Amino acid sequence: MTSIMQSATAARRGFALPERQAARVEAVLLPLLALLAGLLLFGLFLLAFGKSPIEFYQLVWRGGFGTQFSVSNTLQRAAPLLLTALCVALPAQLGLIVIGGEGAFVLGGLAAAVTGAALSGMPALPAIALMATAGALAGGLWIGCVGLLRVRRGVNETIASLLFAYIAIALFNHMVEGPLRDPASLNKPSTLPLPAEFRIGAMPGLDVHWGFVVGTLACLVSAFVIGRTSFGFAARIAGGNPRAAAVQGLPVGRLIVLFCMAGGAAAGIAGMIDVAAIHGNANAALIAGYGYTGILVAFLARQNPLAIIPMAILIGGIDAAGGLVQRRMQLPDATMLVLQGILFIAMLASETLSGRLVPRRAASTEAGR
Repeated sequence: MTSIMQSATAARRGFALPERQAARVEAVLLPLLALLAGLLLFGLFLLAFGKSPIEFYQLVWRGGFGTQFSVSNTLQRAAPLLLTALCVALPAQLGLIVIGGEGAFVLGGLAAAVTGAALSGMPALPAIALMATAGALAGGLWIGCVGLLRVRRGVNETIASLLFAYIAIALFNHMVEGPLRDPASLNKPSTLPLPAEFRIGAMPGLDVHWGFVVGTLACLVSAFVIGRTSFGFAARIAGGNPRAAAVQGLPVGRLIVLFCMAGGAAAGIAGMIDVAAIHGNANAALIAGYGYTGILVAFLARQNPLAIIPMAILIGGIDAAGGLVQRRMQLPDATMLVLQGILFIAMLASETLSGRLVPRRAASTEAGR
């Protein structure tokens, strides 16, 4: 028995990878395993109610990725998720769990709508740039306050950001239904409409607005900053051990506030794009839960900006297929939320395998070789 165990240990060491390579392999394997486990659990959930998991996943594929129309619908839904997921992933580099992206999203959309209506008559490109700036400032300052509370008063950022989201939604409703309401919006309160030239159109040949490109570029830039700059390196050091980082002279408090502001700015720009590309003004339809779904996307991506791109597309496809699944299988519209919840739980549970899934070669062994 002892010899068998020794042989197994030796075999495991033979497949061991250097630390950096093992971390990269694990970064891919963990989300995949979590997704498979979540889909399997949801399949059992469907079987318990007499529904076919195979039929369900076939319909999800058809509704999310099976046709050109479904792909366009998926990318359209993924566009805001790319940016709201960054609202979670960027502060997470410093060990923070910020889940208030919905508040930054709606306030960014409101600020952009008010700015665009006030700039009527201005050339389109400068006006759109100013709308994006207004949305980024609104979202960045809102989530930046969460980081400031954490630095100055030690307030838990998870609770603070969630409460800030509720406050932002209440403030949004008050402004849209009160001081900023368009008198012509009788049945559905909204702000003044944007001029037609300020609307963001679709990409050539696709029924997908340019927000998807903006979100993808934001993820790529975030990955570069985090992985390739001294600023991102300082943030990762501070996230790994804040006390050691402070001893080494790193401005931990400033990094926390800046990364929270950057995440909030991303969510605010997502709100601006939703207003300029979809709604044309700020109204209650803007409160669509993109900020909360972005939490799931960020965790499925394990806070990696590059992994956010495929995960946002996946969740966008699941959302896009919801109507088809509801009609064909006679399932309630909350079914997709149950699926997302199970995936989220599976992802959290998979974190217990972090650092243990892939065998790692000891540094001393590597140096000796």
